[in-house]
Amino acid sequence: MKIGEKAQASPKITGLDEWIEGIIIRIRNNPFIGVEIAIKDNLGRIFFGAEKYFKAL
Repeated sequence: MKIGEKAQASPKITGLDEWIEGIIIRIRNNPFIGVEIAIKDNLGRIFFGAEKYFKAL
């Protein structure tokens, strides 16, 4: 996954009922959880968490 690509965030980190689609805005190496990804959806909400909670589109 790369910045600017589309991805979906798992309901486990969004607290919502379905996967949320958005654009990747940040990828960083977090020393505690590994690769951390942040996406922004079309409503302007930002969701972030460990890479395992995201899937590329």
